[in-house]
This record gives sequence, C-alpha cells and structure tokens, in this order.
Amino acid sequence: MISPLPGAFGGSDASAAITEWTMLTTRILAPNPGPMTLDGTNTFIVRKPDSHGLVVVDPGPLDANHLRRITAMGRTELVLLTHHHHDHSASAARLSALTGAPVRAADPQLCIAGDPLRDGEEILAAGTRIHVLSTPGHTSDSVCFQLPLDRTLEDRSRAASVLTGDTILGRGTAVLDSAGGGSLVDYLASLARLTELGAVPALPAHGPMIANLAALATVYTRHRLRRTADIERAIRALQSAVPPRPVTVEEIADVVYADAPANVRFAAEANVAIHLDYLAARDDSTKQGEHG
Repeated sequence: MISPLPGAFGGSDASAAITEWTMLTTRILAPNPGPMTLDGTNTFIVRKPDSHGLVVVDPGPLDANHLRRITAMGRTELVLLTHHHHDHSASAARLSALTGAPVRAADPQLCIAGDPLRDGEEILAAGTRIHVLSTPGHTSDSVCFQLPLDRTLEDRSRAASVLTGDTILGRGTAVLDSAGGGSLVDYLASLARLTELGAVPALPAHGPMIANLAALATVYTRHRLRRTADIERAIRALQSAVPPRPVTVEEIADVVYADAPANVRFAAEANVAIHLDYLAARDDSTKQGEHG
C-alpha cells in the first residue's frame, strides 16, 4: 500500500518524462500514474556514456508512445525485469520483438531468448556491470540491480547505485502481493540485505530517487514491525468481545487502516493478510523452538 513515511530521503524530480538520474542511468516515466503506481512506472535506461548499446530495466506498460521513447534512446541489447507485475513487464515481449533484445527475469516464464536471473550474478552489458540481488518479499520473483560503477551527477566520487523495483519506493511503502508469492518474512530479510549496501542512491520503480538506501530500508523495516504491532493490538481489541468470535481481515483493516481511501482499500486488506501470515509463521517458529 502507498502510505506516507517520514523522510528527507528524496532526490530527483519524478515529474519529467525523460530525466538523467545518475551517470549510468536515464529514467523514462511511463504514462500510467495511479494510486498504486504514484507518478507512473520508472523505466530505466542503463549504459556507460560512450556505449553504443543500452539495457532497459522494467519497460513498463504496453504503450506505443512509451515504447517509442525507449527505442529512440539507442540500440537495446538487453531487457531486465525486477518482477512480473504488468506495470513493469507488459511491454517486454513487444520491446524484444522490436529490437531483438533478450528479456531476462527471475521468473523463467518471463524470459525471452535469455536465461533466468541468478542471485549474485554479474551481467556485463552496455559498457558496465550489473549485479543481480534476489530480494523477494514484494513478490517471490523480486530482484534489485546494483550498479557498482555508477556515480551521482552531483558527486562523481560517490560509488554505486541500486535499482530497487518495488522493494523500495520513492514515496510511501509498497503492497506485498501474496498472490504473487509476497511474504513479510522474505521482505524483512531483503530489507536487511539492502541496508547492508550502505548510504548509496536507490533508484525505485515508482517515485523519485532516494539519496540513502540504507536509511530508508531501515525506516521501512521499523514501519513494518510497527504495523505488525498495530495489527496485534487490533486483534486483541476485537477478540475482547463477549462472547469471543473469529476476527476477519476486513475488521482488522477497519481498525488499522481506518483512514485508507476507498480506491486502495483492497491493498489495506492485502497488507493485513500478509501480516497475519507473518504472525502465524512467527508463532509456529516459537512453538517449534519451545518443543525442541
């Protein structure tokens, strides 16, 4: 769910359609704004400045004008997907057909003339290096891409950047998609992994660039744990009724997400369900530990 978080983590303006974000990246904003996509999907062009080829990360929705902007940037040699959601992947097959570029993703079903992405893999393309980081949680197939040779435009001495897909957003927090294999257990582990990368720029698939990945990943972690506590309190309050009765996801969402707009209500309920799965897994682990 998109919800506000405290921060001063902002970076580049998210409104311009084509914007150079770092030395190695240019963002092309897809025309699909909405409550779940913020300003739209950020499609990234990755390449060394003197490279004749380029890598496209998350080509976005199937939109003719958006595809024209992408292909006008130069010769596409590779298409990478951070995960399977349509606002990231819908145009991948069409872009591959137009350019002959292979498509690679963690999910083999999304790959076209290319192998599935592997955690820890180093991709050499467009004159630079791209490291693949498996970061499940938002979906089971979510990955991030680290650019170890990247530099910010303001300070060329600052190394690396990370394309975070929907694992880290430029504003608010993301829904964990249980239907797509999303898991809070996995998500917290992925946030811990991203925190270890340090104070590097994060380039999210929605919203503006983030100046400090580790700081925001820490905020995300605290937010998720606070939300878990909120849900536990709501359950206790609802179960205090006499006589006791089962508590529904909808009732918990009414308490925890009382201010959620109607157009994201489904996301609030999905978030509650994800947290209930997490609490159940945690309780099972505790019981197993008690019984050795």
